[in-house]
Amino acid sequence: MTDLPHALELRDIRKAFGAVKVIHGIDLEIEEGEFVVFVGPSGCGKSTLLRLIAGLDDPTSGDIELQGKRVNTVPASERGLSMVFQSYALYPHMSVRANLSFGLENLNMPRAEITRRVDDAAKLLQIDQLLDRRPGQLSGGQRQRVAIGRAIVREPIIFLFDEPLSNLDAELRLQMRVEISNLHAQLGNTMIYVTHDQVEAMTMADRIVVLRGGRIEQQGRPLDLYNHPANRFVAGFIGAPQMNFLAGRLEGRTLRLDCGLTREVPVAVPGKGEAVSLGIRPEAIGVSLDGQGDEVVTVRNYEQLGAITYIYAAFANGETLTVQQAAQIPLERGQRIGVRFHTETFHIFGPDERALEMQS
Repeated sequence: MTDLPHALELRDIRKAFGAVKVIHGIDLEIEEGEFVVFVGPSGCGKSTLLRLIAGLDDPTSGDIELQGKRVNTVPASERGLSMVFQSYALYPHMSVRANLSFGLENLNMPRAEITRRVDDAAKLLQIDQLLDRRPGQLSGGQRQRVAIGRAIVREPIIFLFDEPLSNLDAELRLQMRVEISNLHAQLGNTMIYVTHDQVEAMTMADRIVVLRGGRIEQQGRPLDLYNHPANRFVAGFIGAPQMNFLAGRLEGRTLRLDCGLTREVPVAVPGKGEAVSLGIRPEAIGVSLDGQGDEVVTVRNYEQLGAITYIYAAFANGETLTVQQAAQIPLERGQRIGVRFHTETFHIFGPDERALEMQS
């Protein structure tokens, strides 16, 4: 019995636009039914990679396989994929029903089948009461549902989403995140989603692929990346507020930070006095308003959100520290508070910015 082919496999994919190299030898396998999110800063290559998968651009070298078949030379229209863009790209003069059915009509699909697919997608997305309206009569969230519905009616083997929520306000983005996740659970199709928003990645993905400079920095389940970042870039990109980084040196197993803190750390390989950085997440820091703790910092600013308080502070040497507390705390700018660090929450990054292995 042979294993089933991957839904998608990329082998040594490279892309250059003239002399500018954008994608640098990416290898990736995506399984049937997975929800995979490509995440990274602007210019990291995530949208370019999605366009290569869709067939909108051709790779300079390497192979793209869909369900075990090489599709490098297969036109986008014949790959069995559906793409949802950042812009809704709806036809303003057509009704919602016409927008949903237009692509199927171009395929000369029987009218009864078109009607079935459109009605099923509209009911699934709860836009069945909007079928006679035009896009200009819809809200942003409703237009995005129509754009997703246009992808659904094609019954693709893989859905491709290219930053589909970027044009929505914060409340609608939250709502649509939940709806797309529910849609994946209902349909069970493979989905590849591109975003620069790590919150979208953390809340939606089965697996996150973190990209930088056209290369994969790390991939894995959201909490695996959060708890075990492979390097400083991933550690700083995954998590909000961002992880704190404090400069220091590692001498044997003694970590000496520039801010004054000295702590024995369980690194697997003792250091030889090289420069390192300590990563510690804002929520892993304790606070004492009476100034007691491992170090004293000065409050520069703070944000009280009701259930959560963010504190933006600085050490005597000028290094900054962000602290997150799940409580309401009385604070003033210029106030000196104590902070406590727990060694088991430390992430230590070497001179090459890779995470040092810690002993359990």
